[in-house]
This record gives sequence, C-alpha cells and structure tokens, in this order.
Amino acid sequence: MSHVEEFLTAEEEQEIINAIVEAEKNTSGEVRVHIEATSKIDHFSRAQQLFHFLKMDNTKDGNGVLIYVAVDDKKFVIYGDQGIDRAVPKGFWDSTKDTMASHFKNGNFKQGIVEGVLSAGKELEAHFPWDHNDTNELSDAISKG
Repeated sequence: MSHVEEFLTAEEEQEIINAIVEAEKNTSGEVRVHIEATSKIDHFSRAQQLFHFLKMDNTKDGNGVLIYVAVDDKKFVIYGDQGIDRAVPKGFWDSTKDTMASHFKNGNFKQGIVEGVLSAGKELEAHFPWDHNDTNELSDAISKG
C-alpha cells in the first residue's frame, strides 16, 4: 500500500468530503483536495499544474481553491484562483496555512485538511455567496496522484 493510500482512512476521507460539501453549501466557490506521494517540481508549481489539470481554472468566477498535499515530501500548498485571491484579506492564506500546519505537526492530517477546507469555504461564502442558479462545477471527491 502506498503512503498516499495510508495517509487517510476511508472514514477520514469521507469527513474531508463532508467538509467540502459543507464549505460549498453557501458559496458559488469550489474547493478540491489533491493528495500525492511526492512532486518532482516545487510544490507551488505542482499545485498550479494540478489546478489546471483538475479544471479548477474553469470556474465562472475564478473562485476555486485547491489544497494540495505531498505526503512523502511533508509539504502542502493552498492555491486559490484569481477571483478568490483578489478578494481575501491580506494574510488570509498564511493564517489558514498556519492552522493546517499546526494540526499536521501533531499528526492530525485529516483535521488540518478539514480546517483548511472550512476556512476557505467561509471566505468563499463572504465574497462569492451561493445563488439559486449555482451548480456544483467540480467534483467534491479527493483526487490522488
């Protein structure tokens, strides 16, 4: 079994998916989580690649957020599209990253990801509220590489 498969239990993955559903409930924004073992390029660039590969740059309002985790590298990136990146307060991504990192340092990977997802969801809701014409543009499933 790979480190990616061992990283989270099926129950923990479902809790993360539930957090994504909750985060997207009141916003037109989209949140995805991608987990892989390692990256051959710097992690920010890899998150950008995956953002495009997962078609997260196709959201109508540029309001997708990707949480990327490289398990073996012990690295993660929170990557927000242009629309949400322009809207969030200065330091928002850093404070969210710090919250996640504190959970990760204690081995609470699921909780760190859940906190990151819910934090992004609150911010998305503030700037991109849900409207009755909104559709879920992207899968809520955790993608793996």
